[in-house]
Amino acid sequence: MIETETSTDPLWPSDTDWEALATRAVAAALAVSPYGSLADARFTVSVSVHFGTDDEVHALNRDYRGKDKPTNVLSFPMLEPDMLGALANTDDGEVLLGDIMLAFQTCASEAAEKGITVAAHATHLIAHGALHLVGYDHIEEADAVHMEELEVKALANLGLDNPY
Repeated sequence: MIETETSTDPLWPSDTDWEALATRAVAAALAVSPYGSLADARFTVSVSVHFGTDDEVHALNRDYRGKDKPTNVLSFPMLEPDMLGALANTDDGEVLLGDIMLAFQTCASEAAEKGITVAAHATHLIAHGALHLVGYDHIEEADAVHMEELEVKALANLGLDNPY
């Protein structure tokens, strides 16, 4: 079972159920990855999603990545990718996959540039972040292409257009 715990800064619009959005986005991303079976696991797979501010994400980006600027989303995996395969042997309890942090001002600005809603863009960013939690990255071009393909597929499964 996938459990998504959320916290939301007051800057995020109150007309969206951010917790439900996060849950759908995480589940959709995991479903298109080799870890789709986590949704049916006998244990709880927990992902924390914080809908934060540019200031919060900027500080984390500076402190943990050495990049002194805000960014749209950060992911903090709690498991090494090689440990993910061993999850199949877990019978019960809870496994924390990691944390995903979104920056409202950057997210809202990017959504406006793309002509989409903040909710649609946040869904994409959470799916992107969830893929990072299970070991995907976009450092090398081939990895970036593969990760984007998974994101497009996850978003299509949610009825959202290709963000690229």
